[in-house]
Amino acid sequence: MPQAKIGLLVPLRSDFVVDKSISEIPILEGVNVIGRNNLNVSDKRVSRKHVSLQASPDGSSELVVEGSNPLVLKSGNQRKKLYTGEKAALLHGDILELVPGSHCFKYELVCVDHASSSNPSSNFTFKGKRTSVDEALQIKKHRQADGTGAIAVDFQGEHQNISVMRSSSISSCSQSELATNLDSCNGLEVLRQFHFLEDIASLTFRLMQVKGLPSWVNSSSVTIKDVIQGDVLVAILSNYMVDIDWLLSACPAMKRIPHVLVVHGESGAAVEHIKKTKPPNWILHKPSLPISYGTHHSKAMLLIYPKGLRVVVHTANLIFVDWNNKTQGLWMQDFPWKDQNSGTGSPFENDLVDYLSMLKWPEFSVNLPNVGHININASFFRKFDYSNAAVRLIASVPGYHIGPNLKKWGHMKVRSILEEFVFDKEFHKSPLIYQFSSLGSLDEKWLSEFSFSMSSGVTHDKSPLGIGKPLIIWPTVEDVRCSLEGYAAGSCIPSPQKNVEKDVLNKYWAKWKATHVGRCRAMPHIKTYTRYNGQNLAWFLLTSANLSKAAWGALQKNNSQLMIRSYELGVLFLPTTVQRHGSVFSCTANGKPEQGERVPPKNGDTFKSKLVTLCWKENGRISSSTEAVQLPVPYQLPPQPYTHEDVPWSWDRRYTKKDVYGRVWP
Repeated sequence: MPQAKIGLLVPLRSDFVVDKSISEIPILEGVNVIGRNNLNVSDKRVSRKHVSLQASPDGSSELVVEGSNPLVLKSGNQRKKLYTGEKAALLHGDILELVPGSHCFKYELVCVDHASSSNPSSNFTFKGKRTSVDEALQIKKHRQADGTGAIAVDFQGEHQNISVMRSSSISSCSQSELATNLDSCNGLEVLRQFHFLEDIASLTFRLMQVKGLPSWVNSSSVTIKDVIQGDVLVAILSNYMVDIDWLLSACPAMKRIPHVLVVHGESGAAVEHIKKTKPPNWILHKPSLPISYGTHHSKAMLLIYPKGLRVVVHTANLIFVDWNNKTQGLWMQDFPWKDQNSGTGSPFENDLVDYLSMLKWPEFSVNLPNVGHININASFFRKFDYSNAAVRLIASVPGYHIGPNLKKWGHMKVRSILEEFVFDKEFHKSPLIYQFSSLGSLDEKWLSEFSFSMSSGVTHDKSPLGIGKPLIIWPTVEDVRCSLEGYAAGSCIPSPQKNVEKDVLNKYWAKWKATHVGRCRAMPHIKTYTRYNGQNLAWFLLTSANLSKAAWGALQKNNSQLMIRSYELGVLFLPTTVQRHGSVFSCTANGKPEQGERVPPKNGDTFKSKLVTLCWKENGRISSSTEAVQLPVPYQLPPQPYTHEDVPWSWDRRYTKKDVYGRVWP
């Protein structure tokens, strides 16, 4: 089984600035030997086996000096010389001098996501030097905390007995909040009463499991093994960052898939590492980025089975920390092959194929049962029946979009769909929520443009819904400091101070409160947008898109052109008329409909869905024709605005108040 990548030794110059002329050294789970051969230098002071590192899955590493010369370990403010045979713990951020004053490396645990900036010329101060946006992204890749070692809280028994802590430093985090009921949710354990119904699974989404939490918190959650399972013939994995070592160990079923295409957003040394570690039957593709400072940021999976296609849209990078330590979301639905009576393409089909065609991956040929040899390209995905699709796709692709393409992508796609939809009167001028993990450089003009799109729609009397007041749910410094990972969690909330502390944003800040789903201290990497009234939702969007012009697009040329830098993908949940089935089509479950077979309705029963949160007070059907579909929205509604004591997290500020592990930042 491949070893999981735990961290990196990042080379530093004598002034302790990252030295890009030297390759990083990956640290894998188990024993790692570091010496002259790794450094590609002829310095005889460095032994061929100079130091060994025993790296554990929880992110901890033990260093042993193997060579004849001493080395220096700088941890925090302490600098200690170690001699042959001596041991020491190697922590995230420690600096290792293989020879005192020479061959310096910084130990970094692994995690990453994209920090968008809509101002490509902007720089920000980070770690004492001026850094370009591109360099900042590279630094960010190596500032992350990995794994179960970041769990700071033991949960024991019932929620009334949540125990705190392994560190006395958490005492200043409001412990009482852990046992305080939400005003809008009776009791902490709303998620415990939530039952995930398979017959309407595609109408909602799932939260991903978080390690170290009690079983009720993860009762309806998913792991990667729950998603990639069964007889997969072809897998297309779309993401920003991909750790193949972790992926193969976390999901061994990947090794059995004959054809795998990885569409990624990696660059530099990370790409070279993927090329070296990927199985030989895997194809790598990075879509073109025609406009500077864009990324391929979409997170999705397309899994082809003998019975049909599984479409998965989610919010996690394919790395350990994203699937284990963060609050994340995932939606999936299975679709059968089309039969001869299938009609023309549905909106979901057209949106999917349009988006896939923009990725321009290299076509490859496969031999599928009952189909034969076929090229896997965007058009191939028209062979599946999406007539029962429960969501609409919202995608972004880079470019300058005009004419018929103006409302095809980004926030203009949301606007075009909502404009055609009729909502209940209760959502007239109701508020909006923007929740995400990276904040671009924004201004009032663009925020107005964005809220106009998110406020689109009409009521039954055809009057506009009206502009809703938005709130931004964003973790505070205290949230990050007291989180399961401590300050290290802030590396995956990578917005610089210059973006976060703009005066224009002060009126938007609202608190991250996830007590009802047990995730207050699992920092959010999920991205969601919604319009709500109480616990009722007009619509809900789960997406990879952070709040930035790069992700959503910005109107130009008197609103005739939409400029987008990045690739993004999300799913929009809307109230809809649903036909209840006796059984739901599945690509993996035994005894389900065979290839292309239609699923018979049960007594012709139909209902109109009503979107609500887990904290919605009612139960069952609202009427004979309307049924509530609960979405596991992971934050409290209505949100609590920041108080004067709350400070929004920004990742390039210095924080001297120690976190739950007794560490400062950076």
